[in-house]
Amino acid sequence: MSVILKLTRIVQAAAEAESPVAQVRVIVDSIRGAMDIDACNLYLANASDEMVLVASHGLGEAAIGKARLPPGTGLVGLAARTRHPVNVADAASHPAFHYVPGTREERFRSFCGVPLVRAGRVIGVLVTQSRKRRQLSEEEEAFLVTLGTQLALVVATGDDWQQLDASATRTLTGIRGAPGIALGAACLCEDADLYAVTDMPCSDIERALFEWRELVSAVQEDVRLEQRSLGAELGREVSAVFDAYQMLLADPALTGAVEHAIREGHHLPAALKQVIQHFAELFLAMDDPYLRARHEDIHHLGNKLYGAWRGMRGSTAERPPPGPKVLVGSQVSVSDIALMPQDELVGIVCFQGSSLSHTAVLANALGIPAVVGVRELKGVYNGEPLIVDGFAGEVILQPNASVRREYRRLAAEEKQLRGQLQGLRDKPALTPDGVTVSLYANSGLLADISPGLASGAEGLGLYRTEIPFMVSETFPSEDEQCHIYRQVLEAYRGKSVYMRVLDIGGDKPLPYFPIREENPALGWRGIRFCLDNISLLMTQLRAMLRAASGIGNLRILVPMVANTAELSSFHAILADACSQLVEEGVDVVKPPVGIMVEVPAAISQLPLWRAQLDFISIGSNDLSQYLLALDRNNPRVSAAYDHIHPAVLREIARIVESAEGLELPLSLCGEMSSDPAAVVLLLGMGIRSLSMSAAQLPRIKWLVRSIRAEDARYLSRQALAMGDGDAIRAMVNEKLRELGLASLVH
Repeated sequence: MSVILKLTRIVQAAAEAESPVAQVRVIVDSIRGAMDIDACNLYLANASDEMVLVASHGLGEAAIGKARLPPGTGLVGLAARTRHPVNVADAASHPAFHYVPGTREERFRSFCGVPLVRAGRVIGVLVTQSRKRRQLSEEEEAFLVTLGTQLALVVATGDDWQQLDASATRTLTGIRGAPGIALGAACLCEDADLYAVTDMPCSDIERALFEWRELVSAVQEDVRLEQRSLGAELGREVSAVFDAYQMLLADPALTGAVEHAIREGHHLPAALKQVIQHFAELFLAMDDPYLRARHEDIHHLGNKLYGAWRGMRGSTAERPPPGPKVLVGSQVSVSDIALMPQDELVGIVCFQGSSLSHTAVLANALGIPAVVGVRELKGVYNGEPLIVDGFAGEVILQPNASVRREYRRLAAEEKQLRGQLQGLRDKPALTPDGVTVSLYANSGLLADISPGLASGAEGLGLYRTEIPFMVSETFPSEDEQCHIYRQVLEAYRGKSVYMRVLDIGGDKPLPYFPIREENPALGWRGIRFCLDNISLLMTQLRAMLRAASGIGNLRILVPMVANTAELSSFHAILADACSQLVEEGVDVVKPPVGIMVEVPAAISQLPLWRAQLDFISIGSNDLSQYLLALDRNNPRVSAAYDHIHPAVLREIARIVESAEGLELPLSLCGEMSSDPAAVVLLLGMGIRSLSMSAAQLPRIKWLVRSIRAEDARYLSRQALAMGDGDAIRAMVNEKLRELGLASLVH
């Protein structure tokens, strides 16, 4: 068997393992079978940088999970410290040799240890041993080094190995879904796994079609009841989350696709699985994190339909006794949340998902701490005590008494803070020295509108118009778009709404307009796509203008502008759209037009474009990504992505200086506007308008009202003279602590 084939099989087997325990066992067993060795062992670093034996093929079974080496100890520690293979023929004769009792490694003479390095950190050491005295050949060592490099990308890290001791307190790391701290008992959701369905022929097509239509009607009614239940408890800003489900259930593109699959001979669950997978993959392939997160809504709906088909109707497993509960599941849906008594639900843990999923959106609206995207951990049981830290994105299982006491104290402080923040809703974002900052909300679905208003947003700083294009089987008509835009503009009447022109392209494929590109981030997207498809752009602009008639709060954002011709062409098309509607008798006023400054090439050209711009908005996510040449969604490099990078800060300062000189209104949207440390620096640079998720707006308002603009200016000047992003963040966080804002530092 070729070396490449051996490597591929081992890495693939490790990646496909069901749990961290199974993963490490697969690794050592596979290597032992692929090489002429007598033992293969895997050590992983714990939080104290001890090397813990987590799997072995050849050593004593009793040593697994118990054999530990202090940092730098033994040949294992030498490999970790030097970040270089240690390959010796006689281990016992090496000066660094350290015998670990209980391992029975005295039987072996040769030793080869290869460090596993991820993101610059040694996460473990892979060891092979043989009874005979021999040094591994260069080819064998190269095989292990190559294997170690690949395994470092897939092997479980952190405290995952602790599940070998089920009684130990252990911490799971995920994604911050909703802020806050909760202590409660695990309540497991009963997941209807649509993706586990196998296909089989449909014996009665007409009956299956009838069942499908009845199923859709039944689930629509379930959603209405759940929506009504939550709405009665918490108001329309929460119940609006269910609108997305109803929209999908009423969408002929989805329902019709299932009917088509049934007519082709697939039985109902398989037809549903086929369609749900298709729609989910379309969203998952998108570069925009907000739109990519919508694939989870598709998953949830698919599982809900499948569960209803099985007669589950969103039920959960047997619940623990009355008391504080944390919903735990692979995909905690809004239905699971709706069915839980609201006086008992204190937290949510979701093995899948992102901070932009509807589960996270709803958790934020409910004020329930949530952690999503957690690696699935086998063995969590109903009633198991756990702590949800929505600030750090961590879940603590089996917390001891001291840990519980500390988190109860933190939870009490957080409760007091929430009470203070509620009182800020109708107060201005005004610094103690009299500088006003405008805070706007981001949105993309009608269901997201109400939470923004409830948080006290001064308008919509970014409304993503892509959604209607993605839930349709054809390009939506002008009337369809107009109806949606009108609802948004009406909801924010008297407040500015910044609508981004269709940002579709290779990174956001449509089911009816597929685009395949090797590098979609630099490809056919944004204004480039729109200008190559003028009829689509014209239709959208006409819909926006008609929707804004008589309201007057529309502002148009043009994405991904890189040259003058793109901006000039857009203005010409907008002018044409206005003329057409005036001739048709529509009362039209040309709205202000601005661009997203997200392509670095746009920065130096702002003076050349002044006559064509009414405002500019910094798209911090893409701008940071392009400046750093880092894909923030790529797990191999995402750890290096930081918008508090000296290069990013200096370019933003350059944009601010240019905007001030040109007298151009300036705002910023993206993740920076929700990061307290970044907001301090932005305030100090002179940015006075920020757009963010509705959930983060009260905290940022509190920050603005707590720090003097003069202090922010001093910190920004210091930051712009520094060359290390971590040092910059540490400096700003220290200031936040001095101001009594330590709860914003996570």
